[in-house]
Amino acid sequence: MMADRKKVEPLLRTARGQIDGVLKMIEDNRYCMDIMMQLQAVESLVHKAQREVLRGHLSGCVQDAFETGDQNEREQKIAEIIKLLDKA
Repeated sequence: MMADRKKVEPLLRTARGQIDGVLKMIEDNRYCMDIMMQLQAVESLVHKAQREVLRGHLSGCVQDAFETGDQNEREQKIAEIIKLLDKA
């Protein structure tokens, strides 16, 4: 189950707009700390989108695997999450 698109898409569209703004700031030779603040805002939006996608995965795919799936499917879902957390 995909995360709620109504939550994820606006976050990513806003982040994309902010990235365009950061590129413009760089072209305009803006102050480094102003650029850093905008980059932090982009990062925050991307993290929010990630949490929404993970929330959707846990409440959809993982929950389904534990309610109706076999042992291998449950173990696969757990391994996917562990792999994701190891990369964080």
